[in-house]
Amino acid sequence: MKQLLNTLKGAWKLIVLFLLILFAFSYAMFQGGFVSWFLFYSFLPFALYALGLSFYSLNDFKVERILPKTEFNAGEQAVITLKITRRTAFPLLYLVIEDEMSEQLQHARKSNEAKRFLFPGFQKEMSLQYRINSLPRGEHFFASIRMKTGDLLGLIEKERQAPAESRMIVYPAYEEIIYKPMAHHYDQGMTASKERVQRDTSMAIGIREYQPGDRFSWINWKATAKRNDIMTKEFEQRQSHDVYILMDCAPDNRFEAIVSFTASIVRAILRKGAQTGFLTSAETRTAFPIRGGEAHQLQLFYHLAKIKDNSAAAVDRVLEAEHFLLQQNSQLMIITAQLTKALIEKASFFTSKKGIVTIFLMKNENEAPSSDELLLKTSANARGIRVVLVHNGQFADVFSGVSK
Repeated sequence: MKQLLNTLKGAWKLIVLFLLILFAFSYAMFQGGFVSWFLFYSFLPFALYALGLSFYSLNDFKVERILPKTEFNAGEQAVITLKITRRTAFPLLYLVIEDEMSEQLQHARKSNEAKRFLFPGFQKEMSLQYRINSLPRGEHFFASIRMKTGDLLGLIEKERQAPAESRMIVYPAYEEIIYKPMAHHYDQGMTASKERVQRDTSMAIGIREYQPGDRFSWINWKATAKRNDIMTKEFEQRQSHDVYILMDCAPDNRFEAIVSFTASIVRAILRKGAQTGFLTSAETRTAFPIRGGEAHQLQLFYHLAKIKDNSAAAVDRVLEAEHFLLQQNSQLMIITAQLTKALIEKASFFTSKKGIVTIFLMKNENEAPSSDELLLKTSANARGIRVVLVHNGQFADVFSGVSK
């Protein structure tokens, strides 16, 4: 329907152009004299240009978008280049170029740089650059490039959306954290092991299928040859340093800080040599098994890049429904911005079964905990649940007092 209206609008403007030429010529013929013919010949170049532009097609243009790379971290800058070429050197008075992008990127780009006003004239090749200073987290898509031109009098206008699909993934920003896994749990507090996590490889107790993060030296070549699948040795693990992370996805103004801290701690845990599982319950529930390695980190970061704070259930309800966490031989970490009595009660049940449960309470940079939260923190500590305050921009301080 919209295309039909545009066609009718273009035909009507072309009819108006012919009528104006006819009226100017009729006025010069019947009126006579220098002035009337001067007006006709002065109007004629504009009319002929508009007539020629009406038959010129913008399909002659070929557009290309060049991204410096397709993977970024939140907050980075991206300089995007648009290249426009055409086969015919028809003179154009002006050309408006606008890059169509996702709404998030439209808010992040610098002023209106993605929309430019060019004067191409007879040029066949043109290029322009614009920048997005602070990329927002997410998966962003570029759909097309809009072009618009017209004549000087505004009688004829041409517009086209040239398809130019591109994709950009922006991973969450993270900070460097020195992760210290919990080694022991005493009545007076916890101590942390500063050594890199090691497995007891002195005695193999069985074999299992290869998992990402397993060492090359663990491969059992005889079993691999027999089963025609990569098998690794299963070692006795005297103490589990694996971590399972539950991230709260309820709507909150500190959600971006939650995502950034989650990315930071996931990266720190995997770099330490431990393994981590991950669970989110946003619009849809997504669970990742406990694994290690670079591939696992990339998978988790990709999920964190797209996650949104649209969970309909509070984190305590999510924790209550996830009974499989009780079977995990790992520490449980909960990252949230809301500390409630219900969450502490649900977490205390896991503490009695699993031993170590840590709740990371996210705050803004200079935000102090409320009196109710301080009381809840004291209650949680009495039940064996460790509550750690995390301030945005100060992630590196999280484990500095872990043994205090």
